[in-house]
Amino acid sequence: MRTNNFPGGCIIKKVILLACCSILIFSVIANAAGGVKKKRPLPHDYGKVVLNNYSERAHMAPVVFDHWLHRSKFTCRLCHVDLAFAMKTGTTGIKASDNMKGYYCGTCHNGKMTHGSRTVFAACSKTPGDDFGRCERCHSQGKTVKKDYDFYTYTEKFPKERFGNGINWEKAEADGMIRLVDFLEGVSIKRTAMTVQKDFSLGPNVKGMREIIFSHQKHTVWNGCEVCHPEIFVGVKKGATKYSMVEIFEGKYCGVCHTDVAFPLTDCQRCHTKQVQ
Repeated sequence: MRTNNFPGGCIIKKVILLACCSILIFSVIANAAGGVKKKRPLPHDYGKVVLNNYSERAHMAPVVFDHWLHRSKFTCRLCHVDLAFAMKTGTTGIKASDNMKGYYCGTCHNGKMTHGSRTVFAACSKTPGDDFGRCERCHSQGKTVKKDYDFYTYTEKFPKERFGNGINWEKAEADGMIRLVDFLEGVSIKRTAMTVQKDFSLGPNVKGMREIIFSHQKHTVWNGCEVCHPEIFVGVKKGATKYSMVEIFEGKYCGVCHTDVAFPLTDCQRCHTKQVQ
């Protein structure tokens, strides 16, 4: 029985197609995770990173980093290129001595830099025993720590989405609700902006699945070119880098960001947007 609800299509076929896609996606997730279903994090926990390279060895709680707060103020490119934070948790190997010298977190968290009307608190102190309670602002795993920003209050008026943080960060930036810092004097290099490529489509491997529309413009706002090229995508020509959904779910290629920080892969329609012709 045909209906006008889906132009040129049939409800039953659409339902079957959606069901098949859902089964495929959950199958890929299960295989990529070794058959273990991952617990969906709460909105304020999505993107949270726990750093414990040296903390417990120094008899301190692990560091908890909230991506949602930092991404509302700074571009990803600034931290992952100019400040040299690795894209994978724990691989940067940050030490308190690095912060004291003004590297990594200490670039901004030095007690001198201002952001808006606030002075950014110093991450680590060179003075032994100096305000040890301040350390718990970062070394907060398993502790009840009062924070300057509450996720739900801070994002109350932000445009909403279904997955991840529940926030459409892209729209929040486009609407001017957040203004991203992408340059730090004395750290960043002044450079001429490159010409942004037009959006293009990528054909899916699953028959009947909507085509992917990739926007360089939306990605360069947050990442520039350097975050993705050449470490994540070696080639800069369309189709030069070959990858699969299994690899993406394993945290490679698009999955470097779209598994834990940017909107998750369960939100299929954010990428697969173009109707199959």
